Amino acid sequence: MKITFYGHASIGIEVSGKHILVDPFITGNPKAAHVDIDTLKADYILLTHAHQDHILDVEAIAKRTNAVIVSNYEIATHFGSKGLQFHPMNHGGSWDFDFGNVKYVNAIHTSSFPDGSYGGQPGGFVIEGEHKNIYIAGDTALTMDMKLIPMRTKLDLAILPIGNNFTMDVDDAIIASDFVDCDKVLGYHFDTFGYIVINHDEAKKKFFDAGKDLMLLEIGESIDL
Repeated sequence: MKITFYGHASIGIEVSGKHILVDPFITGNPKAAHVDIDTLKADYILLTHAHQDHILDVEAIAKRTNAVIVSNYEIATHFGSKGLQFHPMNHGGSWDFDFGNVKYVNAIHTSSFPDGSYGGQPGGFVIEGEHKNIYIAGDTALTMDMKLIPMRTKLDLAILPIGNNFTMDVDDAIIASDFVDCDKVLGYHFDTFGYIVINHDEAKKKFFDAGKDLMLLEIGESIDL
């Protein structure tokens, strides 16, 4: 499984020969100006919620790639009404796709489209691939529901928001990693704009002192699991 960070909460995943994009917000992020969305491959686009900083580039990418949009019922059918392929889900449900099993899990946040219309309830994803399992938390507060995840799935990586103000901060993300029983964490949803700027060295030290590994990738950088 190869994971690429495209800035903010945008993630690319390559697994079992398939390309998955999560929450593509690239053209609206000046820090990701060097990423050309017309070169990105996508068989599936997973969306955690409807805020603009998570769905901005969905239509452009999906129209070009014919990707299947996977999200909660409201978001999936919203894009389906535009003629795009979609697969609706809801909390607690899972589905076997050709790259692995995906479960839509709880997140504590809000969810509305840029025009203010209802975007369903926010969520995260647990992906069980052939060899590796990951948790993509989405935008969320620390929640006790995270403790349910390791009761079903042994994680190899947790992707957690750490920017504070709109989501968990670094200290809560450390607790979250305890809750999901995964000491290997990829941080995201930080530094994009003023409200969520963090001290990288301090964040890494806090995780290290807790016996955990926090990875903060450069935009466009990848890791292999």
